[in-house]
Amino acid sequence: MMKQALLVVGCLFLFLIGCKNKDEFTISGQIENPGNIKVVSLYEGERKLDSMFFGDNNAFQFKRPTSQARLLSLRVGKNRYDLIASPGEEIVFKADLQKDVNDYLIEGSDLSSTIKTFSKMRNRRDAVRDSLQADFAKKSITADVDEIENLRSEYKQKFTEQLQYYTKAAVDFAEKHDDIAGFYAISTLDPEIAESEIIAYADKIKDKFLDNGYVTQFKEETNKLRTLAIGQPAPDFESFTPNNKSIKLSDFKGKYVLLDFWASWCMPCRQENPNIVKLYHQYKGKGFDVFGVSLDDNPGPWMRAIADDQLQWTHASDLKAWGSTVVGLYRITGIPASYVLNPEGLIVAKNLRGKELEDFLKKTLK
Repeated sequence: MMKQALLVVGCLFLFLIGCKNKDEFTISGQIENPGNIKVVSLYEGERKLDSMFFGDNNAFQFKRPTSQARLLSLRVGKNRYDLIASPGEEIVFKADLQKDVNDYLIEGSDLSSTIKTFSKMRNRRDAVRDSLQADFAKKSITADVDEIENLRSEYKQKFTEQLQYYTKAAVDFAEKHDDIAGFYAISTLDPEIAESEIIAYADKIKDKFLDNGYVTQFKEETNKLRTLAIGQPAPDFESFTPNNKSIKLSDFKGKYVLLDFWASWCMPCRQENPNIVKLYHQYKGKGFDVFGVSLDDNPGPWMRAIADDQLQWTHASDLKAWGSTVVGLYRITGIPASYVLNPEGLIVAKNLRGKELEDFLKKTLK
């Protein structure tokens, strides 16, 4: 009887002070000066988990089940606030939309406090990107095709420099934080710029965070990235020329090859073609070739584009557009897309256009 009484008293005491549910997290928040904004959303990566209208005093609360630490973000208007919610945490969040996006309060989550410093860098990176894109769009309005391509190269170089600095900062942060906060920093990197750093980190944590679904997804995506990484052999495939002859990528071994994915309907592809034509004729006698693979689904426009743009290199297509096997094989999400292969068939560069491709060939094929 005494033990039962003690259990009753214990449970009553826990009830009075409040019990944390170890199988869920809670985010209780308040947004000051929201203006016309009425909704706050909760994201995991780019997937929206939930959203709600503000309550009294512009308050909100999200409560969701979880068995592991999760990388999340609150989105309010254009503002993004990154956080990590672990099982049992009751997180308190406050922000003022008239203040800097990095000036917010978060309590109840040590990992969220840890990544707050780095999330400032992420916000700065995104702000620089948006500013460059807006400036590029403004200057492109009155520019001709050549000027637009020069602007594109100029702005890409500027943003690449920012991303290289950001990549180093992310790697340094991850080395200092051997937990999910370090993983957060690496997960924000751009694979086009930080391919080797992402792969190295995935190798480092291959036996860690095994119960975390988000990390597992990261490892799976990195393994796919690894197959198309610099230094890897380009996946071989077979396709058909305009006169229906079979041809393989491996047939081009022995030369530096630009594997160019394009289509007759792709205007950026067509705008880049004169540059490739110039470089093809300049370097074809020095061990350079081009293999054009089209994502067309109609032979007429495809062959007319080849003739109109004077593309005198080898072409192939299975005429299945986005249903082509090469789309999945090379993880193509948009065109133009390209790979440069060395004479052994290894990938040595990706998505070089304009002056970037010219500089690469000038340096490599002296």
